[in-house]
Amino acid sequence: MKKLRLGVLASGRGSNLQAIMDAIDEGRLAAEVVVVISDNGEAKALERARLRGIPAIHINPAQFPDKHTYEEAIVDTLKKHQVELVCLAGYMRLVGRVMLESFPNRIMNIHPALLPAFPGLHAQQRALEYGVRYSGCTVHFVDEGMDTGPIILQAVVPVLPDDTPETLADRILEQEHRIYPEAIALFAAGRLELRGKRVYIKEA
Repeated sequence: MKKLRLGVLASGRGSNLQAIMDAIDEGRLAAEVVVVISDNGEAKALERARLRGIPAIHINPAQFPDKHTYEEAIVDTLKKHQVELVCLAGYMRLVGRVMLESFPNRIMNIHPALLPAFPGLHAQQRALEYGVRYSGCTVHFVDEGMDTGPIILQAVVPVLPDDTPETLADRILEQEHRIYPEAIALFAAGRLELRGKRVYIKEA
């Protein structure tokens, strides 16, 4: 079976990258991570990739005159590695037009909230401030907005009375590690159909 070629963009520790690689190792995901790119040269995600022998590339946005040329460098790298699906895994930058046009409906992201609630940063803190009873995480296709793209999968996590942003984040992260590889597997199997803003999961 042909393996889906994944390019992962990460800015930090890369725990979702690790979950994707673990799912591949365990046979739950017919894919291979062919390149990992970070805007942060110190990102642990790059170290995780190097340990697996995966090309780990730091593309420093400060070395480019603008976002357009920075994203062109990312796209060039992704295309050089023949990437079919781009996975954002803790990538802390808003994706722009260059990437979106180069990989239409082929960029995924995971967010630690039940979108469309609490997009952007500090989602767990804001969930607690609003007193929600349930939070969770969302895998979605990326569009030009911040966490506004079509929703693929979600997982619900109860908010406990004594939760802190950290404890809530930890429980949500467990679900992120479960549903992100699952969403990628659905894409790899050709089971995701996008109609307008809605994603339909086709029967296997």
